[in-house]
Amino acid sequence: MNGVVDFHVHSSNSSDGDFSPAELVRMAVQTGFRAMSIADHDTVAAYPEAVDCGRRAGLEVIPGVELTTLFDGREFHLLLPFVDYRSAAVADILDRVGRIRLAEARERVDKLRAADLPISWDEVQEKFGGNLPLGVSIASLLLSKEEARTVDRLAVYLEDKNRDSAPYMFYRDFFMEGGPAFVPKRHIDLLEVMALAPSTGGAPVLSHPGAYFQQTTRQDLAVLAEAGLRGLEVFTSYHDPEQTAHYLGLAEELGLVPTAGSDFHGKIKPHIPFGAIRAGQYWMVERLRNGRGA
Repeated sequence: MNGVVDFHVHSSNSSDGDFSPAELVRMAVQTGFRAMSIADHDTVAAYPEAVDCGRRAGLEVIPGVELTTLFDGREFHLLLPFVDYRSAAVADILDRVGRIRLAEARERVDKLRAADLPISWDEVQEKFGGNLPLGVSIASLLLSKEEARTVDRLAVYLEDKNRDSAPYMFYRDFFMEGGPAFVPKRHIDLLEVMALAPSTGGAPVLSHPGAYFQQTTRQDLAVLAEAGLRGLEVFTSYHDPEQTAHYLGLAEELGLVPTAGSDFHGKIKPHIPFGAIRAGQYWMVERLRNGRGA
């Protein structure tokens, strides 16, 4: 039952991730992990490569995905560790989510162009290929271009003091409600995904409940627990100690397995080094796998 586990790591199959599944496995072994789940945004393209690499390296890789959903008008992220990445149910969900995400990204880029910012949809497609581009990924691409230095309204994002947070600052100013490139959320409904979860083989775990865009309440969690939620990402880079204690208490109260996930990406989140969250223990894997609550 012992051993460190991270349920929430992103690979280069996410548009905002830097490292291949093989590189992540090597890093996990070097860090002393017993198990890890690569949970890329709305894709299972890391598999089966990640599982095969883990098997050869002596690391348990738990197939996973992080789904972008909508609940009560807010964007919620749902992890599905143990997902059957080959299943028709997963393929159907990802197809629907992917079409929504691509339309959202295209509309964001169109609005940036309408605001006379130097970016095109062709550039986004060339940069990210088959990966679904997130808002911060589009922002990072725009701010990395030489032409961005000639645009006065982008100067603040290019200051050295803002280098690490620039994509998130840009997202806040341009893509959130009220911004010039805001696109209304049209994600798949979280409760609909929860109803489909049993057919995917995954154990539903809510990501970073205290994230600024979620601000998950006890009532939210009660509804989701009734709908089949199995776990809650309590230990995460998004939470301060007070939030960690708050959500740990709610997990215990509602019979949810508390899990740990760093949400490691790479250079787009330089404040989160690999292995930053070490509170994940293997008993969490066992409880989720066996359907046992907190």
